[in-house]
Amino acid sequence: MSVLVYLIPIALLLGGIGLIGFLWATRSGQFDDPEGAAERILLDDDEPE
Repeated sequence: MSVLVYLIPIALLLGGIGLIGFLWATRSGQFDDPEGAAERILLDDDEPE
């Protein structure tokens, strides 16, 4: 039972770090264009010479 005294704060700390990382990623524009890369691979930019 005494191990919960250590595990609960560690779990809360790791959850907080994950939340901060997610908020940082959304504010820095990581999720702005999720379809862009999927559509860009279909474009044929290479033209034969």
